[in-house]
Amino acid sequence: MVPSIFGPDFAHTWPIYAIGLIAYLIGSIPFGLLLTKIAGLGDIRNIGSGNIGTTNVLRTGHKGLALTTLFMDLSKGAGATLWAGTYGPDCAWIAGLCVVLGHIFSVWLRFRGGKGVATTFGVIFALSWIVGLAVAAVWLVTVLLLRYSSLGAVIALPLSPATLAVLLEAQRNGSLPVWLPGDPSHISLFGLLAALVLARHYTNIRRLVQGTEPRIGLRRP
Repeated sequence: MVPSIFGPDFAHTWPIYAIGLIAYLIGSIPFGLLLTKIAGLGDIRNIGSGNIGTTNVLRTGHKGLALTTLFMDLSKGAGATLWAGTYGPDCAWIAGLCVVLGHIFSVWLRFRGGKGVATTFGVIFALSWIVGLAVAAVWLVTVLLLRYSSLGAVIALPLSPATLAVLLEAQRNGSLPVWLPGDPSHISLFGLLAALVLARHYTNIRRLVQGTEPRIGLRRP
């Protein structure tokens, strides 16, 4: 269920809008671009795919910088969602969506940004760490076997809503002996975030089909 924030009384709903705006601004911080500029590597958008995310930072040859970018993008997704969750589940839902939108459509980059993979992973981990581990494992296996980061994201993230739905059903009927975090409303959020990431990977999907998508570890001119 998508949280109802468009109620008739703005006095009750404005905090959710404020949380959404703050989460968007957090998501808008282009860590990959900032870190590469600080490191003296120039504008990351001028190399490789032109993306500001971890994979393109890795194409500079600086693995430590790429790992830092990954950590920061994950952290802003998880951090914004966990912070908003202290105000209630609806706030966490809105923040999870807005922080990813901020990364994809950064106000600081004229509403152009990254593809949202790491930030989406951060949101998923914050709301259901077991689902986060499951989809991260799928992504990692795909990347290790095939060396395509984009393919890993395209395969792994759409599995997140189904994985959560299966786990929640197992908990409901008692076949899962332990309680695991997650809420039915998160299924719709995970599905929406996965759709956004897939849309952002349109050109990658086309290159995968054509066989021209660069593999991890290979620099593009």
